[in-house]
Amino acid sequence: MLPLKEKDVLSLHAGDFVLLTGVIITGRDKLHKFLVKEKLPPKKIPFDLQGSVLYHCGPVVREKFNNYEIVACGPTTSIRVDMYEPEVISRYGLKGIMGKGGMGEQTLKALKENHCVYLHAIGGAAVYLAKKVKKVIGVWKLEEFGIAEAMWALEIENFPAIVTMDSHGKNLHSNIEKHSRNEFMKLLKT
Repeated sequence: MLPLKEKDVLSLHAGDFVLLTGVIITGRDKLHKFLVKEKLPPKKIPFDLQGSVLYHCGPVVREKFNNYEIVACGPTTSIRVDMYEPEVISRYGLKGIMGKGGMGEQTLKALKENHCVYLHAIGGAAVYLAKKVKKVIGVWKLEEFGIAEAMWALEIENFPAIVTMDSHGKNLHSNIEKHSRNEFMKLLKT
């Protein structure tokens, strides 16, 4: 249940499967850069980010009956915002980051220091994931950044993800990379 509390985050471990229900926000490159450059206080953002999950996603959105509908919302590659993420996590009180591909060591350190987790969403399932969005709560910076780069607040239900980087310092992405490298080296020797 979102927003996440510190005890929720500490109970999650790399490899855990979760179904998220509540409100998440989206944010990609432009938004991350803006948040870090402008150093906005949390009250200047129209959504409460404390305990929230920031989803690296540029949704496909259509206007319908004076409201918005999410058509597709698959994850985007997270490493693109790695240089901003530690500051965004600590400044805005996020408890979850969600995207695909994992993030670097500086973000892993920020996850540990701020009791936050990285969630891996299903790549290639954008339409399926859009069906987990119950409604659009609101949007910020739409005119300035455009649909894909704006911050969307989305009410979700049973949104599937896997914890791949936890607040205890575990990182499945680097573990898989090391294992794959070792297996590759074994194959080269045969």
